[in-house]
Amino acid sequence: MFAIIGIVVVLGSLVAGYTMHGGQLLVLWQISEFIIIGGAAIGAFIVANPMTIIQATIKKALGTLKGSPASKKNYLELLQMMYELFMFSKREGVIAIEPHIEKPKESSILSKYPSFLANHHAVDFFCDTMKIILSGGLPVHDLEELMDIDLDTQHHQEAKPAEALNTMSDAFPGLGIVAAVLGVVITMGKIDQPPAVIGQSVGAALVGTFIGILLCYGVVGPLVKNMENITHDEHQYMMCIKASLLSFVKGAPPLVAVEFGRRAISLYFRPTYEETEQAVKK
Repeated sequence: MFAIIGIVVVLGSLVAGYTMHGGQLLVLWQISEFIIIGGAAIGAFIVANPMTIIQATIKKALGTLKGSPASKKNYLELLQMMYELFMFSKREGVIAIEPHIEKPKESSILSKYPSFLANHHAVDFFCDTMKIILSGGLPVHDLEELMDIDLDTQHHQEAKPAEALNTMSDAFPGLGIVAAVLGVVITMGKIDQPPAVIGQSVGAALVGTFIGILLCYGVVGPLVKNMENITHDEHQYMMCIKASLLSFVKGAPPLVAVEFGRRAISLYFRPTYEETEQAVKK
């Protein structure tokens, strides 16, 4: 939602300032410039990236319209879920967890936390790690290394869409110049025309430069930064799970294991100790 608001503010400010100076909006509507810049950018994007990255980039870009999934409420649900599962393990034994992690959507415990189940990467990471814990025989430091490998792989993959879109963003000013140069070439063919005609043709060519710079710094560039922030928030969510699981494996009480996870949460979304204690004891 905030991404949409920001884009509206950018475009609204440009239109307002331009019209206040007496500019005519129809002059900026140069469809040929849009086709040159947009078509070339999309074509270069397709050439540079495999289909998997293209699909992931579209999905990530659309995801920014919803905003970051990180929130104090979602983190409290995560801490509650882990605390309840750890307590269940303490009462019934570690092996009793197996049915819950084999089919998390059918679990009487995990199914109570929809925000966790909606995060497929987190569910897979948590359940796969718990399966390794149940299998036994893996030292704590090896388990931590295993989780780090998984997290690094996921983080690297999740960062690819933003990197791909950032490459397109960096290309927009150059493509704007290309469109402007083509406009100047057309203008040179009208050199024998009246000054008004030449001026109109030059103005149309300069719109290409304007569009390229606007898309780079006013729309696509900020969108890339938004995607990077969301990727970082998703990584922090996984780090919270990792910290709690490691503490649990080391034999810490459920409340202490959850506290390790709470300390791994970003300060923007971290619930207080009292909030966490009240939530897990419900």
